Amino acid sequence: MKLNPESDIIDIHAKTILVAARTAPKTKGEDNIVTGLVENDEIELLATTMETIASKKGDGFAFFKRDAQNIRNADAVILIGVKALGAAGLNCSACGFETCGEMLQQERIESDYRGPNCVFKSIDLGIALGSAVAKAKDLCIDNRIMYSVGTAARISKLIDADVVCGIPLNVSGKNPFFDRR
Repeated sequence: MKLNPESDIIDIHAKTILVAARTAPKTKGEDNIVTGLVENDEIELLATTMETIASKKGDGFAFFKRDAQNIRNADAVILIGVKALGAAGLNCSACGFETCGEMLQQERIESDYRGPNCVFKSIDLGIALGSAVAKAKDLCIDNRIMYSVGTAARISKLIDADVVCGIPLNVSGKNPFFDRR
């Protein structure tokens, strides 16, 4: 008999969660979502990058170090981002510019994320993230959306996207991603 076999299928469940992100509704039906499943050998690169970011950014970013330990302890880590190509063409000004054309003419700034971006691309990312964590909940897999993981994934070039979030996944008796210190 194999004891506690539930952890053995985390990769399959992680891919199922990514399917939920991929099939989430998107503005004008244009799919600019980018997904990834972090390989075991990439976890330490990601965690180390998170710790480096925490050190560079100072006290207000100590949570990057805490989150680095969280992903070291996770059974899997997925990445969901958006390659914010173009704009929705609605001239809604939510991006801070009067027209989509004006926003698209701006120089792209590289930081934790790359921008400016059309707000509808960010909404698409939010819907994809929500679909992913809803699927994780349906599968009873502990998870948490983390900005810190996405930032480190971009900086370490694990994923080519403009805005990224990471979601560590875990199968255990208590969600390790909440009640953290």
